[in-house]
Amino acid sequence: MLKKYLLIFFVSMVPLIELRGSIIMAVGMDLNFFTALTVCVIGNMLPVPIVYFFARKVLLWGCDKKYIGKFFTYCLEKGEKGGQKLTQAAGRGGLFVALMLFVGIPLPGTGAWTGTLAASFLNMGIKSTSISVCLGVVIAGIIMGIVSVTGLHLFGL
Repeated sequence: MLKKYLLIFFVSMVPLIELRGSIIMAVGMDLNFFTALTVCVIGNMLPVPIVYFFARKVLLWGCDKKYIGKFFTYCLEKGEKGGQKLTQAAGRGGLFVALMLFVGIPLPGTGAWTGTLAASFLNMGIKSTSISVCLGVVIAGIIMGIVSVTGLHLFGL
């Protein structure tokens, strides 16, 4: 049982998969939803300070490198676009809620990694970024849990 929880913990840290994939795994492994959600949220939130403080610097450094330049430029542009979308949607005062909703909507490219990177471009501050992203991650986890359980029942699994 511990191995299953460790697996979803580490999967929730992986960019692009994040909590969205690990919740589906947890439901598929028939783990206790609330325990799994807690484990996945913690796993998804662990990289947030690292992404906030260092990702932008690393991406800027790597943009002009031969083998990684295109990918780093893509990630940098994605973060900038995310920040612009958040600012346009909410204005400067509503960034907290906009970031929470951006992360909370479980679509590809809207997870904690992208949201945190966007927040770092907007200089939101680590405290408000962490709280907003965490609330968004919980929202996404609940949505993914509902979708996963409903999907399993619809297909008779």
